[in-house]
Amino acid sequence: MNIIPSEKPSFFQTPWFNTFGRFLALLGVFLFFALMVEGGRFYSLRNLENILRQSAVYATVGLGMTLVIITGGIDLSVGSIIALAVTMVAWTLNLPVPGEEGAFLIHQMPVLLPILAVLAAIGVSAIAGFCNGALIVGLKLVPFIVTLGMMGIVRGVAKGIARERDIYPEADTWITSIMDPVLTSGSRRWMVFPIGVWFLIAGILLTGFLLRYTRMGRHIYAIGSNEETARLCGVPVGRTKIMVYALTGAFCGVAGLMQFSYLGGIGQPTTGIMYELFVIAAVIIGGASLRGGEGTVVGTMIGALIITILYMGGQQMGWPKWVQEMVIGGIIIIAVALDQYRHRRAASA
Repeated sequence: MNIIPSEKPSFFQTPWFNTFGRFLALLGVFLFFALMVEGGRFYSLRNLENILRQSAVYATVGLGMTLVIITGGIDLSVGSIIALAVTMVAWTLNLPVPGEEGAFLIHQMPVLLPILAVLAAIGVSAIAGFCNGALIVGLKLVPFIVTLGMMGIVRGVAKGIARERDIYPEADTWITSIMDPVLTSGSRRWMVFPIGVWFLIAGILLTGFLLRYTRMGRHIYAIGSNEETARLCGVPVGRTKIMVYALTGAFCGVAGLMQFSYLGGIGQPTTGIMYELFVIAAVIIGGASLRGGEGTVVGTMIGALIITILYMGGQQMGWPKWVQEMVIGGIIIIAVALDQYRHRRAASA
């Protein structure tokens, strides 16, 4: 019996070509604003550093969202979890000394308390993500409904901790400066990137390694490709999903530290609104499929840069905020439509 080998995909169907195409889209968006914004302000060193700093928040959360979307899920609570992390940092830094009126622990523990604040922010964020995964797996509910509900619950917890007002810590710490400019500041140019961006680079390396070289990474792709088949093959579907959502929460906690620095060291429980839209857009533009089973770290980073360039370029060109939101929403629809078209074409081939 003759066995006809399956056709090897053409170069135009390879992941490398898809990534290259998205890089060209990034370049095209950047060149558009570079030409349209007057005075060369858009490609100045200060603005390029600002683009990198702002995209770091979306990209850090995007690392977790990439894992979630590869499994075929979605997380609408990431913006609220960022707000919870921001609030938790400020609340911890503002802890009073028990029994002493007007005294604060930050003055007695200037080194230890910021470390505890970081651990508290990432810890509660990971717990929120764990709750998302546990409810999805335990109650067998769709991720959209669970994370939509958690979006409100977590935001409410953040407002409750802050008593519905901003928290102003008694003293500035190193956390406040992790996203400060370095290339244009003149004092820490040797660092090349802000501390928060180095956090992002470490996250990129760890997430890329997880997806490419570990058993859990293979399980994540298997669940997104076909959950029932993965379960029959012995993949611990429930446990993997819970771990993915907990990791996403932890990434939100790190992004919350960056956001806290952006806000100038203020615990603002209303921050992060609409961030889930930007993050999901970044992941989808980067090539992840809402069907599951597809997605890359590199693609998400490109998507985060595209979203940030659109947002900041629109601001510098004087676009109203509602126009920026319409553009980003339209891009999400186009990206999903192209993904659907690509899958239909592959199925009919």
